[in-house]
Amino acid sequence: MQQVLEALVDPVRRSIVTQLSAADSDVACGAFAIAVSKSTATHHFKVLREAGLIRQYYVGTARMNALRRADMDEAFPGLLDALTTPQARQR
Repeated sequence: MQQVLEALVDPVRRSIVTQLSAADSDVACGAFAIAVSKSTATHHFKVLREAGLIRQYYVGTARMNALRRADMDEAFPGLLDALTTPQARQR
């Protein structure tokens, strides 16, 4: 739980999780609306992956990201919903 909460404390990582939650399909690393350098984005994706929040895989040369919603909902019911609702994003 500590690792998940530490991953989600950063606003860039919360933005990534929110964007994945709202997406209709998995999202390539370069397609996120985040204002950080490529190396910083790579770090944020690594933190989310190591916390178990996202799964990454390659399609050709694109690194795709998928939110591990089912796993997170099982381990921490309601946590992702609390972070990704419109009211939570306004805070």
